[in-house]
Amino acid sequence: MSEQAADALVFFGATGDLAFKKIFPALQATARRGRLAIPVVGVAKAGWNLDQFRARAKASVEAHGGLDPAGFETLCKQLRYVDGDYADPGTFEALRRELGGARYPAHYLAIPPALFGPVVEQLGKSGCTQGARVIVEKPFGRDLDSAQKLNQTLLGSFHESSIFRIDHYLGKEPVQNLVFFRFANSFLEPVWNRHHIASVQITMAEDFGVQGRGAFYEQAGALRDVVQNHLLQILANLTMEPPVSTSGEAVRDEKVKVLRAIPSLKPADVVRGQFRGYRDEKGIAPDSQIDTFAAIKLSVNNWRWQGVPFYIRAGKCLPVTATEVLVRFHRPPVPYVANAPANYIRFRISPDVAIALSTMVKAPGEAFTGTPAELIAVHHPDGAEMDAYERLLGDAMKGNATEFAREDYVEEAWRIVDPVLGSVVPVTEYEPRSWGPAEANRLIGSDGPWHDPAVRQAN
Repeated sequence: MSEQAADALVFFGATGDLAFKKIFPALQATARRGRLAIPVVGVAKAGWNLDQFRARAKASVEAHGGLDPAGFETLCKQLRYVDGDYADPGTFEALRRELGGARYPAHYLAIPPALFGPVVEQLGKSGCTQGARVIVEKPFGRDLDSAQKLNQTLLGSFHESSIFRIDHYLGKEPVQNLVFFRFANSFLEPVWNRHHIASVQITMAEDFGVQGRGAFYEQAGALRDVVQNHLLQILANLTMEPPVSTSGEAVRDEKVKVLRAIPSLKPADVVRGQFRGYRDEKGIAPDSQIDTFAAIKLSVNNWRWQGVPFYIRAGKCLPVTATEVLVRFHRPPVPYVANAPANYIRFRISPDVAIALSTMVKAPGEAFTGTPAELIAVHHPDGAEMDAYERLLGDAMKGNATEFAREDYVEEAWRIVDPVLGSVVPVTEYEPRSWGPAEANRLIGSDGPWHDPAVRQAN
């Protein structure tokens, strides 16, 4: 894997929504830290000139995080703009001229996946792929077959070591903290296995609906939108073996090993739901079978985790907005502390950040009874932390692929969910602000109840 630093950043889709909400603010933050000393070339078909492009950048940072005068001035000095159609070779000839003497450009495809092929092909014909790397925005396909075809397209012009598949979730500080906590605290390793852990739950809840993005969501659904990527990434971080080194390939090797140990899902392992009123949203088919809720049960069939059930649940229009992991331990085996609940470790990923260990302590008084208490570490952001896009863009430009999905990882993740995509499992309607269909409770069975991320006491 090449770790040669990029000497130019090109982003296609420069006038689009992703650029407006995420890329410009990330670039301003990078400039504010004194880390943006390369040309930034936007490419789009909008009929704009450079001044209009700079005005768009200013509107973006004002709307998302605030204008930093010094940082924005630095960004503006680096901005370049190429206007043209992605199917026109002239657009890419103009890009080659704008790159000047840059030998290691990073091309960020902030565009729909259907355009990846034409853009990558034109980059190759114009000589813009030599010494370059490409940054690809998710989704990485819609199923296993489309993911494999997408990878073939990218690998036709770029070596795997030069392909950076960006999932912003991996750049979030709480997600990285989960991995750090696992491997930096030696007390955890002896109990982080099937002998001590009874079950693991991952919940990603949102208390809102599709928020006007019905046309997009009709092509996605909960399984595709967050389970196949974000939540399987969290599971891999929780379960992977300690990497043999800090190199990106060593980390990514361990994540792939975990996914290979997970059997493909069967219909009996899945519950799909749709909140009442979803079909009334703009852009939604009146007979839509898209899942706005998904719960799955899976296993990791390796030495460490054999027999431990993993439950993943995600949905919209649920009671809270929160993402939380609950690792529940086996109950104490001796009757001396009869009826003591199981201990757990709780990782709160959003909206606040916390790591908590449940304990039982003796209740005051003569009776030998206990009361639950959490030992909790809460993180209070100080405003100086990197946004996920700033972190990942910086890593991609440095050539550090640790937090980017590799070809084999992407295809293994799709292999797990592929058999239950579409309408293989029917959707069940659920009430808005409930915890989804009742079938989800039957899925978890005696390993339940599901952990409610709003509750703050031992289960």
